[in-house]
Amino acid sequence: MSSVTPPENPANNQTAAGPAAAGPAAVGQTAAAQTVPVRPVSPLGRLTAAIGNGITRVSDRALGPYQSAIIRIGFSATWLLFLLREFPHRRELYGPNGPWSWELAQQLIGTNDAFTVLMWSDSMVWFEIVYAVAVLATLLLLLGWRTRAMSVLFMVGVLSLQNRSVFMGDGGDNVLHLMAIYLVFVRCAQVWSLDARRARRTRERLERDGRAPEDRVGPALWCVLGFALLVATFGGLIPGGLLGGWLTFFWGLWAVHGLFWAAGRIESDTKPRVLLDIVGNLTHNAVLLVIMAEACLIYAAAGWYKVQGGRWQDGTAAYYPLHLDYFSPWAALSDLMTSSGTMVMLVTYGTVIVQVAFPFTLFNRRVKNVLLAVMMTEHAVIAVVLGLPFFSLAMIAADAVFLPTSFLKRVGRLVARARDRVVRRVLPGRGAEVPGPRDPERSPLPQEKESAEQAHVGFTA
Repeated sequence: MSSVTPPENPANNQTAAGPAAAGPAAVGQTAAAQTVPVRPVSPLGRLTAAIGNGITRVSDRALGPYQSAIIRIGFSATWLLFLLREFPHRRELYGPNGPWSWELAQQLIGTNDAFTVLMWSDSMVWFEIVYAVAVLATLLLLLGWRTRAMSVLFMVGVLSLQNRSVFMGDGGDNVLHLMAIYLVFVRCAQVWSLDARRARRTRERLERDGRAPEDRVGPALWCVLGFALLVATFGGLIPGGLLGGWLTFFWGLWAVHGLFWAAGRIESDTKPRVLLDIVGNLTHNAVLLVIMAEACLIYAAAGWYKVQGGRWQDGTAAYYPLHLDYFSPWAALSDLMTSSGTMVMLVTYGTVIVQVAFPFTLFNRRVKNVLLAVMMTEHAVIAVVLGLPFFSLAMIAADAVFLPTSFLKRVGRLVARARDRVVRRVLPGRGAEVPGPRDPERSPLPQEKESAEQAHVGFTA
């Protein structure tokens, strides 16, 4: 009887001998059978992923560290230069003996609930104290020392002086008025500040010695400001109640700053400071967006209102302010600029085009940068030709929020090198490196890489 051999089962052979014994064809068939088909991502899935990435981006860190720092430096420098220039005339401008008397200011503030500490007393001594504190707080904010507290004092100084005499301004005071409030909510000391240098030194000391010196200046300053706020509250000096108004605003800021300090001292697995940092990052990014929208709104409104004017339509509007005595500090220069009708027409139409088009150029980085340079140059010309330096400085500081990060970092490196050269000449024994804020995005040295990675948790300033 002949025996019948059953056919071989390829699956049994592959199982017994493995893929190598089955041959290349069997390996390919097996890999194809085991491959799970990839389903295409639905539009809803892509939208959800984009929203998730956006939320992570705006909550993980405070965006625009260089832009927010240049805003802090720009507006504090503008206000400081104004206070110093008007120092000989401060009593006539904002003092109780000025043209806008203390009684008139009190009547106006009683109707609009504006905030100013100069209405607490009509004493000349009190006015001098407020003016001196405003100068000091502005200088410290410019340097970035205790920026959270100094930003509040800076806002108090700006509001107090401007609301005391509402007719002292040239247009730039309105921008400075708003930006002083915005700076309270912006983390503007991440770079180019003494706070950033102190935070870096604290991290280095902690990594080197395992401990860092306890900060005593911050809590002491917080207690002093809290005591002053308590006295003003019980004295009925701040308008508003506990459920709204300036009183709630100031007490809320004081409590939040204390909460951040207390959360940083708690050592636990929950890390409450991380949650507060997320809230702070969201607030910073939202206010930074508001500042950008504010700048766009200013230019858009100015441009569209100019379009409706007859002098702007026929191209002669730029001629008239150049021949007003109040706006002609250099009469010969004004005459030179208006000697050509073509030049006047180009300046008139160019101003309107730039202001109307700027908000739309934000969608194209290259066009935006070119137009931004044109606008800053225009403000610089206005400062010289029309004699409006502080208006121009305020607008340039507002425009700086749109400057590219690479440009700001390049400028920062140039300033740092210039500072090093000056210090070497003045203090030869100080060495090549001068203490100061480092670039947080620079490539760390080999010995710094490990410590920098361990130290970075959320907000670093």
